[in-house]
Parts: sequence; C-alpha cells; structure tokens
Amino acid sequence: MWSFLPRETGFFDLFELASENVVEAGQCLKNLMNNFEESDKQIQHIKDLEHKGDGLTHDLLSKLNKTFITPLDREDIHALASSLDDILDEIDAVAMLFRVFKIDRPTPTACKLAEILHEAAREVGKGIGLLLEKNWDIKDCTIRVNSLENEADAVSREAISRLFEEEPDAKMVMKWKEIYENFEVGTDCCEDAVNVLERIALKHG
Repeated sequence: MWSFLPRETGFFDLFELASENVVEAGQCLKNLMNNFEESDKQIQHIKDLEHKGDGLTHDLLSKLNKTFITPLDREDIHALASSLDDILDEIDAVAMLFRVFKIDRPTPTACKLAEILHEAAREVGKGIGLLLEKNWDIKDCTIRVNSLENEADAVSREAISRLFEEEPDAKMVMKWKEIYENFEVGTDCCEDAVNVLERIALKHG
C-alpha cells in the first residue's frame, strides 16, 4: 500500500540549496587566498554562508522528523545533510584560522589546497545535481573527489614536512600545520559526501 501514499519531495529543493551554498563557500575560500587584501570581507562572507548552511541543515532534519514517507532512506537523508554541513564547517574553520593566527598572506600551498577543496566541493555539487535528476551514475564524481582527496593529503603532508625542515619559527610551524590539516579535513568531508551519494545511487540505480 506504500506505493499509493505521497512522498515528500521538498527534500530535493533543500539539498539543492545546501549544495549551492557549499560550492559558494568553496569559491569564497579560494577567493580569500587569491585576494587576501580583502580577507575580512571574505571571511565574514564564509561565516554568513556557514550560518545559512546551519539553517538549511536544521530545515532538512526538521522535515525528516515530520515526514512519514521520504523519497530516500531516512538514514541517507540524515547522512547527506550532515556531510554537507561538515564541509561548510571545515571551510569556515580554515577561514577563521587565518584571522585567529593573524596570517599576513597565504602560502602557495594554502592557495593550492584551496583550489583542491573548491574543486572537490564543486564535484559534490555535481553529484547532488545528478541526485536531483535521479541520475544514479555518479561514478565520475566519486572518482574525481577521491583523487582530489588523495592530492590534498599529499600536498599537505609534503608542506608540513617542509615546515619542520625550513621554518625557524616554531609558532609559525604549528599555525601552518593546523591550517594545512584543516584544508585536508575539508576534502575528507567532500569524500564522505560523495560516499553517501554513492550509497544512495547503489540503492536506487
């Protein structure tokens, strides 16, 4: 009898808004690295997007608690909403570290990691787009994000190794180490998101 009951499709609209918000935050972080003279403006914009993302996550989870029949498995909706929120949290965390640590300018490594994280966020956005179209072939998105995560991990490890070898100021070593690690965690969160999408695709494809 379940097939005759209506399914709540408003989740897809919220996921579309949430994914657009994540992609925009990734772009803002990249802009922050490339236009650091406007750092205060960019960091505040990222904070605003993070707050917006919190609201969208709340709306998704609230709708989940109130909906009897959902278009996707309940645990998948919860996991996808949480993974998108985690990406935003890490982007915001990276941006705030530049303010807290009073960083004068980004390193080439930070610029590279921002590009990688932005690209990973865009791939997550593409995956959400395929979900909205009920196109379950997200293999390319998954492969691309996995590759970007591996690249971020390698770039971060190499940069941290160089810090301990070349940076005489121990405080700067620890500051940049934390920043690089947070960039890398951001790409990990993108990988978590596409893994959820892949699980959804396997169930519905």
